[in-house]
Amino acid sequence: MSSVKCFLHPGLNNSGPEHWQTHWERLYGFTRIQQADWDAPVASEWIAQIEATLQNEDFSRVVLIGHSLACSTIVRWAEHYGHRIHGALLVGPSDTEATSYPPGTTGFTPMPLFRLPFPSIVVASSDDFYVTMDRARYFAENWGSKLAEVGALGHINAASNIGEWPQGYALLQSLLNN
Repeated sequence: MSSVKCFLHPGLNNSGPEHWQTHWERLYGFTRIQQADWDAPVASEWIAQIEATLQNEDFSRVVLIGHSLACSTIVRWAEHYGHRIHGALLVGPSDTEATSYPPGTTGFTPMPLFRLPFPSIVVASSDDFYVTMDRARYFAENWGSKLAEVGALGHINAASNIGEWPQGYALLQSLLNN
């Protein structure tokens, strides 16, 4: 497990100081993938930045931890580059085709339905404004992911008031031990 390297990928607008991803970065030394534009992202640029960040890594030892828009970005990256990584934790995958999805992103529709060539877990909340539970199940099924339904946690972000989110960290541990 110590040989696996975890990379965090926030969604639209990045993850602020109270977001669980920021806590994990500070607590566990995970690396945040930095994007040039967090507020008006272009899918092809975000995908290329994942690849650039990981270019010197042993892909078999990489775990990607995506939140919101980063979930579909990771799926698109996997489809485009075909790397087999150790796994991915995909938390609160925003449904870019939903009417609730905010404007200002480019190239993130339609939602990718590519079957991932590595283990993955989709984490979904029963009251997420950006994805219904039915759509989260649909994405998990198409991506070949296990689905973890975590109850009513909103968008599983800072507004959810989950702090360091130990429940999510336990899900990550299950993926790391896979």
